[in-house]
Amino acid sequence: MQRFWKILGLGLCGGLGTTTGWAEIRETSVWWLPRNVSNFGHEIDFIFYVILWLTGITAVLVFGTMIYFIVKYRHRAGVGAIHSHGNNTLEVVWTTIPVFIFLALAIYGNEMWARMRMETPPADALQVAVVGEQFGWNLRYPGPDGKLAKMDATKVNKDNPFGIDPNDPDGKDDFTTYNDMVIPVGKAVRLHLSSKDVIHSFYVPEFRLYQDMVPGRVYDFVWFKTDATGQFQLACNQLCGQGHYKMFGKLGVVPTEEYETWAKGKAPAPAVTATPSSTPQNVAVVNR
Repeated sequence: MQRFWKILGLGLCGGLGTTTGWAEIRETSVWWLPRNVSNFGHEIDFIFYVILWLTGITAVLVFGTMIYFIVKYRHRAGVGAIHSHGNNTLEVVWTTIPVFIFLALAIYGNEMWARMRMETPPADALQVAVVGEQFGWNLRYPGPDGKLAKMDATKVNKDNPFGIDPNDPDGKDDFTTYNDMVIPVGKAVRLHLSSKDVIHSFYVPEFRLYQDMVPGRVYDFVWFKTDATGQFQLACNQLCGQGHYKMFGKLGVVPTEEYETWAKGKAPAPAVTATPSSTPQNVAVVNR
């Protein structure tokens, strides 16, 4: 019994310690939406609050009316029931209003989704390849040439998580990281998402960004732009196995100068090509 309480105490202490550690990553309260730092997040939050207010007001009106009728028309001795066959005008009104509300929400939501997923990213967007695996994140960045090696989902395997052609000249100066994503603030970022084994999902609550990643496919239409710096968590939001709980990575949004310094430190050193020595100049030759 003493051993049981000891183990339970250690578990609680570990859990509290973990909670405290994660509180440093999330910069806002867990009881409400995290702060938004992406360009599309403002519109997502707007429609969220519109739906919240609409459903909240509707709930108050419906339940308030229901309680009123329950009390007013409760059973009382000597009072007969009132029989009503309905009111056609009233039924048309309370059917038409929700129809127009739902249509407006659907049209606005569809336009917002089109801007998020179908709009062409800016030409100067930073290209970043992200491949999920059990249980971590592989990331690939372009080198000084700004070009990312082309991904081919059919070539993804244990030794080639990004499915790239080793002879692709655009990938010669690329560099990779693991569970460590850094992006510059204010610059558009275009993601190339894929999975090496099972279904994962790229999920960053502060970006209002969620995208499933299915093995055998490359999703290159997801892009965003941040408007504030900070340290966030890159999490998988699909149950991808026993180690799903530990599949997270660090995501830092930093000033441009800091990103460039970080990228320089990660980029591979340029290859040194041996060149034949030139003919020595100004050498005096003495004939004997």
